Amino acid sequence: MPPFFMQMEIASDRSLVVRFAESATGECFRAVAAFFRELRSLADSRIRNIHPAYATVLIDFDPLRMSHEELTAIAERLLSHSSDAAWTSRAVEIPVCYGGEFGVDLHFVAEHAGLSPQQVIELHSATRYLVHFLGFSPGFGYLGGLPKRLECPRMESPRENVRAGSLGIAGAQTGVYPVDSPGGWRIIGRTPMRMFDPLAETPTRLVPGDTVRFLPIDPEAFADIAQAEGSR
Repeated sequence: MPPFFMQMEIASDRSLVVRFAESATGECFRAVAAFFRELRSLADSRIRNIHPAYATVLIDFDPLRMSHEELTAIAERLLSHSSDAAWTSRAVEIPVCYGGEFGVDLHFVAEHAGLSPQQVIELHSATRYLVHFLGFSPGFGYLGGLPKRLECPRMESPRENVRAGSLGIAGAQTGVYPVDSPGGWRIIGRTPMRMFDPLAETPTRLVPGDTVRFLPIDPEAFADIAQAEGSR
């Protein structure tokens, strides 16, 4: 069992929380990601949903077919042999058209960072990010690893509508809005790729544990990819 593993907690009559630590660390998240993937690979129909976060995994189950004790036994068995060797990272590249109509807050971020817009693009796209978990809306990945220079506050008043594919920054995180929705993150670009497709076999383009790189593209390339995706 990992040395930083802490406890399991009953969250409701049909859910259990596995808590790995009080706060997130790189080692802790590797354990979270490994446990999430092993639990998901069981394909146990009694387990309805698995929700990884920075330092915890929330497991929802069918209380008519499984008890907290049975789920705890399964979790303990997985944790007893879980290791970093079980954790693999899938590399995902996402094309993004930065600035202009696609990134209306690029200049704000640049001014806040004391950089030029081009330097923001270069710094943001040169970084490899880690998908910690999905939340807020279907397929929205919270990406860690944003360069400290690019950290900036979210908007005081959220926009009523942010276009699907918009790439934003809020605090120390970056992420892509998968669907049209309200949002208060600083928008620096947009991808023409569909990040969430409810009809696809795998609806979300990202899963926890993935690593992500953003590839700068021009408006012409954006239009070509969007036409191929059939999403814009």
